[in-house]
Amino acid sequence: MKKIFLLVLMLFVAGITPAQTLKTDISVHDPVMIKQDSTYYMFCTGRGISMWSSIDRINWKAEKQVFDVAPLWAGKVVPGFKNHIWAPDISYYNGLYYLYYAISAFGKNTSAIGLATSPTLHTSDAAYKWTDQGIIVQSIPGKTNWNAIDPNLITDIDGTPYLAFGSFWEGIKIVKLKSNRLEVDGPISNLPTIASRVRNKSIGNPPAIADNPKDAGGNAIEAPFIFRHGKYFYLFASIDYCCKGPKSTYKMIVGRSKKLLGPYFDKAYVNMNEGGGSIVLAGDKDWYGVGHNAVCAFEGIDYLIFHGYDAADRGISKLRIVKLKWQKGWPEIEPKAGQNK
Repeated sequence: MKKIFLLVLMLFVAGITPAQTLKTDISVHDPVMIKQDSTYYMFCTGRGISMWSSIDRINWKAEKQVFDVAPLWAGKVVPGFKNHIWAPDISYYNGLYYLYYAISAFGKNTSAIGLATSPTLHTSDAAYKWTDQGIIVQSIPGKTNWNAIDPNLITDIDGTPYLAFGSFWEGIKIVKLKSNRLEVDGPISNLPTIASRVRNKSIGNPPAIADNPKDAGGNAIEAPFIFRHGKYFYLFASIDYCCKGPKSTYKMIVGRSKKLLGPYFDKAYVNMNEGGGSIVLAGDKDWYGVGHNAVCAFEGIDYLIFHGYDAADRGISKLRIVKLKWQKGWPEIEPKAGQNK
């Protein structure tokens, strides 16, 4: 999503054109994945939303970006917007693929989450076409103490759709959507916070409305992804700092709840809304930082899909895919965190 990554990605993408096929060792940020028929599709942060396809999750073809030109409303929300779109989230519902995405002014909560839909992901299909559905939710400095980026769609047990999102400020938020998934269902004035790094936040006065992450109390949490497994909803999030190459400290945490709206508790039974969160995966000698994950089930196997800052390649952000196993009701990496499977 952010500055150092943007420069690296622009340099890298400049040499890649659609139809080129590359191995898994590709530079991506904030990946999310879905399968249509026998083809896997991956969407990532990038100019116009980066799109890739693969038949084996190893060899990837760069497809044409989703938006050649930014939606007209984007320039009104973020003056001077250059069509660099963040953190897409892909899902399928009622005959359409729903691609939520975020636009933002870096370092500010001048942000909005939009939605595009298409009847197919197969770019060779005559029906392939992305239709922008406009703004779903927007954050405004001085008015909202949350940041409308990093969307993730999740449905409750009864099928009710919700959108989790957030970065810094008050942390991870969640909002109910109407059944068509095209708009928010209800007011956005008091959205619940389901995860934060600020401990004992219920004590004392609420934080003042902040204009940037530093003023937001250093609440370095973002990139929610909620995945239902068994009787629990699992809330994954990324903490600490991304996008700094060798100085990246990104890592993934998780908590669980029997209710979609929480509260979510970690293994030590600490509420994620008060600083809790069990580590799923952190950086090591091979990867400076890892984060912004999705969880996908393919052929009955659950996978953690995310990006890591490669210590062997100048801290460039790379795609990583690892299997998840469930031990005593908690997700763990299998077999080796450094391998794509």
